Amino acid sequence: MSLILALIRRDLALSMRQGGGVGTALGFFLTIVVLLPIGIGPDQALLARIAPGALWIALLLSVLLSADRIFQQDYEDGSLDIMTMGPVPFEMVALAKAVAHWLSTSLPLAIAAPLLGFLVNLEAAAILPLSIAMVLGSVALSLLASIGAAVTVGLRRGGLLVSVLVLPLYVPVLIFGLSASAPDAAPGLAFTALLILTAIALASLVLCPLASAAALRSYLK
Repeated sequence: MSLILALIRRDLALSMRQGGGVGTALGFFLTIVVLLPIGIGPDQALLARIAPGALWIALLLSVLLSADRIFQQDYEDGSLDIMTMGPVPFEMVALAKAVAHWLSTSLPLAIAAPLLGFLVNLEAAAILPLSIAMVLGSVALSLLASIGAAVTVGLRRGGLLVSVLVLPLYVPVLIFGLSASAPDAAPGLAFTALLILTAIALASLVLCPLASAAALRSYLK
């Protein structure tokens, strides 16, 4: 466990030192939520109705923007080859790198998104359920993104291919995330959607590292 925590701390330190990860994602997120009201126009009621969906879509796209960096640098400098020979199971290495991506990119965006909802006229009653749903959903987003990053790690400019591969997997997260965070949803429906979203996050926690490790091994042979 100490080795896994050390790997997470290493990736977080590299992310903060190099920059560009969370900064680029946050800048892209702000671009979407700032330009959307300009495109929609002065209809505040319409903007309030689409605000949760707009914030979710901005979150999904912003996470995808940095997904290809999860394994790319370690693959290029040979660190992944060394990790395959280490004492830590390679599946746990893949999990640690996905967790580092979640802590450095997805979680800050999930926390900031509801707070920036005033830019898209988000209702005050929707802030708390949206925050809970986004924090849970962001776990699945980073883990699913790690699969796409692992499949394309050996490709030059694989960012677009990551988006093509991962976007279909993001659809259930988007559907149940919206159902759990809609302010006018029935309490029973919102709670059920939140439970399903939690189940998706837990399933991703188990399955995604296995898939990512298998894809990485195919490149490292």
